[in-house]
Order: sequence, then structure tokens, then C-alpha cells
Amino acid sequence: QVQVVESGGGLVQPGGSLNLSCAASRNILDISTMGWYRQAPGKQRELVATITIYGRTTYADFVKGRFTISRDNAKKVVDLRMYSLEPEDTAVYYCNVKRIYRADVWGRGTQVTVSA
Repeated sequence: QVQVVESGGGLVQPGGSLNLSCAASRNILDISTMGWYRQAPGKQRELVATITIYGRTTYADFVKGRFTISRDNAKKVVDLRMYSLEPEDTAVYYCNVKRIYRADVWGRGTQVTVSA
């Protein structure tokens, strides 16, 4: 069974930091772009950041230099380091793995809550 599993969410105060990590199962052999999306209550899911197999990154405008995405191709892991978190960053964060020959794989999500 192919799957991706997120970890690292939690509760943090405004201005704090969190690191999210996502691991793809070993049987996913055709990984291309990996990325993070988020969905806040009552809102649509939106892109946060993506990174290609060659390391090219894309960020949403709201990231404003506060987040950094990275990946380890050998380990099939993609990380998202988040700094200067704001209450507006509160959402469920989802890992997405795009595949060359098959449909995307999504994780179940990890909750990030930014609150005093």
C-alpha cells in the first residue's frame, strides 16, 4: 500500500517555530514533486510550498520567507520548517507526493495551531 505520513504538528505560540516532516512509503518508486498544502476551517486547501526532484522550490506568497521546504530523495522525505508563525497559519497541513506514472498520494494531515 502506497502512503505518505506526516509528523511534527502541534500547538505553538505566535512567533514560534515548527518543523513538519513527511515520509513516503518505500514502494513509491516514481516520485516527482513533493509538497505541502494546508486547509484552514471553512477554507479551501491551498498550496504552501513544493520542491521538485531537482530541488527547485515554489512558495505561496503568504509564506513571505518564513518557511523553508527541503527533501531527501534517498529517504523519500520532505520537510517544512516554519518560523515566525502567525495565528493565520493555523490549519491542517497535508503532504502531497506527485508521481510520474500514477495519481498523487496525499497524507492524512497534521494539525498546526498557532495560539497564545
